[in-house]
Amino acid sequence: MSLRLGSTAGEPRRDIQTADVGAIRDRDVELAAIQGNVSPTLLMDRVYETMKRAMDLSGALVGLMLLSPVMLAVALMIRFDSPGPVLFRQLRRGRYGNLFYVLKFRTMVADAERRLKDLESLNESENGVLFKMKNDPRVTPLGRFLRRSSLDELPQLLNVIRGEMTLVGPRPLQLRDSDRLRDLDPEGYACRLQVMPGVTGPWQVGGRSDIDYAQMVELDRQYVANRTLLGDIRIIFQTVLVVLVGRGAY
Repeated sequence: MSLRLGSTAGEPRRDIQTADVGAIRDRDVELAAIQGNVSPTLLMDRVYETMKRAMDLSGALVGLMLLSPVMLAVALMIRFDSPGPVLFRQLRRGRYGNLFYVLKFRTMVADAERRLKDLESLNESENGVLFKMKNDPRVTPLGRFLRRSSLDELPQLLNVIRGEMTLVGPRPLQLRDSDRLRDLDPEGYACRLQVMPGVTGPWQVGGRSDIDYAQMVELDRQYVANRTLLGDIRIIFQTVLVVLVGRGAY
């Protein structure tokens, strides 16, 4: 099964060879149910997915209601801090390679995407898979605070409601990083795309920008192999602690 995608231009689309993976899985469950031989693994996967979606919807809706004053205040601060839109949209790869627009509060100057190529030589990430700069000149002063506090991620609760993301899962990489990971570690790349990307995940509680791509992939692979609802809830609470101390965020 190929998980390679072609051009990233245009609207989000699904890879022809991977788009039907979810449908095939669901059909296998339905066929097994009709035949009366649903395997324990398929049944447990279906129960987990159903309960996880219920937790995602309830958590995202409650989060939006409770955090709406904070989100409004952040939006106003961004509007007065620097020219450009309040929200930043960027194409990311989701489950099975589906492309979607991730939402964030803007933390960089408006032309940050265009300026990325000029900064590639200053990338501090091992092997260049991820782009990391502790003092990225594109980040605004307010943006640094939003990143340390992870407030820039709050709009992704809308991605959760839309079914593009989950509360807990591997973080969706920007396409530049995703393409490089695919070329360097095809198995790790494919493993991360087996599940829906998360607002938080093992990478966030495991060190965020303080760890390299290989450690990130290993954490994500362990999560995919051993994911449970209790494990997801534990990661959510760990995320709160990590955000409070600002570990690994820049």
